[in-house]
Amino acid sequence: MRVSIAQLSSSLDKDANLKKAEKYIEAAKKKGADIVVLPEMYMALIVPGSGILPVDVAEPLNGPFVEGLREAARKNNIYVVCGIFETKENAELRAYNTTVFIDRTGKIIQSYRKTHLYDAFNYVESDTIVAGDNPYKVVDTEFGKIGLMVCYEIRFPEIARQLALQGADMLIIPAGWVKGPMKEEHWQVLLKARAIENTVFIVASNQVDNIYTGRSMILDPMGVALANAGEEETLITTDIDYERIAKVRGKLPSVKDRRPKFYAKR
Repeated sequence: MRVSIAQLSSSLDKDANLKKAEKYIEAAKKKGADIVVLPEMYMALIVPGSGILPVDVAEPLNGPFVEGLREAARKNNIYVVCGIFETKENAELRAYNTTVFIDRTGKIIQSYRKTHLYDAFNYVESDTIVAGDNPYKVVDTEFGKIGLMVCYEIRFPEIARQLALQGADMLIIPAGWVKGPMKEEHWQVLLKARAIENTVFIVASNQVDNIYTGRSMILDPMGVALANAGEEETLITTDIDYERIAKVRGKLPSVKDRRPKFYAKR
């Protein structure tokens, strides 16, 4: 299979963001990609001090932004993953930070609401975002089993491990990884750790410009970077061979060698 990451900057103009997404989805298809992954919160740029809240731009899953993504997936016969702000019923001040996973027919096959919010490094995401309570479940696709995580959640190895234990071949991780001391280092190290400890492919698409670091990556189950973006908007594409998982696990059977009886709470 072939995977693309669209490392993009966002703006407050949702229509402009959607048009850019459509352009990059089409470009990914022209490169032969089966899946294209856009960043977390790509729907609209919401940053501290802007005076705009996620709830001000949020839409339901059947709103125009997701419908546009679904049409682009259908038109280009490609899977699309993208981060949006989803409205929550009876919530006046907060919205969900949601990732939609759309198949090549335009069907939403998973909508994952971020469960672990970025209340760290002097930022409080929970002030404006409602934490999701959806279970961690892999999605069965024609390309194997795929799990979703979002940004800050790479700091919680329990999530990736639950998906790996369900047989995940790949973890897709949209992100809006904010700049700061040691942050770019953490991003790269944590992504490699999640790949190595679970022997899975990692596809991590980050926002760029504004307050974000870029450096989107596609990693193999040994933590080797198959494709790596820099600090600018770009489309990176690589082929993924699932036979690599079996080869790596033959050398490094760490998931199989787990001894859960020793991990129980005491």
